Amino acid sequence: QVQLVESGGGLVRPGGSLRLSCAASGSIFAFNAMGWYRQAPGQQRELVATITHGGSINYADSVKARFTISRDNAKNMVYLQMNDLKPEDTAVYFCNVGFSDPDVGGYYAMDFWGKGTLVTVSS
Repeated sequence: QVQLVESGGGLVRPGGSLRLSCAASGSIFAFNAMGWYRQAPGQQRELVATITHGGSINYADSVKARFTISRDNAKNMVYLQMNDLKPEDTAVYFCNVGFSDPDVGGYYAMDFWGKGTLVTVSS
């Protein structure tokens, strides 16, 4: 019903930057928000950032002031600009569609996942 394709990952040095992209297609009209998750080796998947179609944004504490989420509603795209990358950011990054309250935050993910894109931060 929903297809998600992540891209833009790679190998970068600490302090470097990457820009991730996610293309969404299919039956996504019912969802008002998109987000980025990541999963590090041996760890659970965690929510990184979310954005509603109206532009309300929330970030995990670990990435505030370093990552920026944005979207292009006309293209059904969501992006994640990652600056000042740290080794702790190493993970497979996934995008997602779901619901978020623009006034109080929170994110309710739907169980649709792409293959992810690998980000490796290492010297």
